[in-house]
Amino acid sequence: MQVTFLGTSSGVPTRARNVSSVALRLPQRAEVWLFDCGEGTQHQFLRSEFKSSQVRRIFVTHMHGDHIFGLMGLLASCGLAGNPQQRVDIYGPPKLYEYLQACRRYSQTHFSFPMKIHTVEPGLVYEDDDFQVTCTQLEHRVTAFGYRVTERDRPGHFDVKRAQAMGIPSGPLYGQLKRGEVVTLADGRRINGKTLCGPDLPGRSLVYCTDTIFCENAVELAHKADVLIHEATFSHQDAEMAYQRLHSTSTMAAQVALAAQARELIMTHFSPRYAPGNAIQLDDLLTEAQAIFPNTRMARDFYTHEITRREPVAMAAV
Repeated sequence: MQVTFLGTSSGVPTRARNVSSVALRLPQRAEVWLFDCGEGTQHQFLRSEFKSSQVRRIFVTHMHGDHIFGLMGLLASCGLAGNPQQRVDIYGPPKLYEYLQACRRYSQTHFSFPMKIHTVEPGLVYEDDDFQVTCTQLEHRVTAFGYRVTERDRPGHFDVKRAQAMGIPSGPLYGQLKRGEVVTLADGRRINGKTLCGPDLPGRSLVYCTDTIFCENAVELAHKADVLIHEATFSHQDAEMAYQRLHSTSTMAAQVALAAQARELIMTHFSPRYAPGNAIQLDDLLTEAQAIFPNTRMARDFYTHEITRREPVAMAAV
């Protein structure tokens, strides 16, 4: 699992930063999931290794323009590509469906691929055999959601040599044993597959929270997450502005990560006011956050971060 930041500015783009969009690459499935799609996201695709045909799911946090103005353009370009494409599922708050339908109607855009729009509510958003996506409502000026992607645990390494030494015939039985099931051999022996497998490989988790001021829902959503992506629109020195606009400061983002016991924090969604030459620099926001939560990084456009697995927990003796 890899996350790549396609836009890290809040409100408007700058020369160095586009507005919000984060791509989650799932290499084992050749899929890309997008979180928000600000204006110019398809241009960021052209400057990256991603292909629009890889996009399978798009998760929208809220209806502010810097998070959705790139959505219609990206979808329209996918449709004009002329290549057969699997269905694209789009998840987001109320009015997202109406917004996209209006864009299609007034621009007379026809999509050559199937698309489904899902209106989300707090709780389960999507799940399959490998992943589960949940969301919760955050605190912003409009309805806004944070998303959590949780990878399911995977069975540990299956000891084939040991199975062969025990005289277990290869074939369908190995599949059952790999899944930790108990099988009965032709000679009457009962074998517990868990005794032939190493510790389960813990699933990884990613949490995306923007736009919001500090809130307990974000802490709960990010509980023990491997990577928390959290907005840090303002410096701690501009906290009053954050409260007025219901955005987070760098210290609020760090406090969420600390309270949630997250492994890593990556800050994004920075105000353009912290430009080179100004009194407060973006590096100052990083220093503020690291004073509270040391394992903090600052995102930049096209920064890619690998989400690593936690160490597996050794299984109890059987």
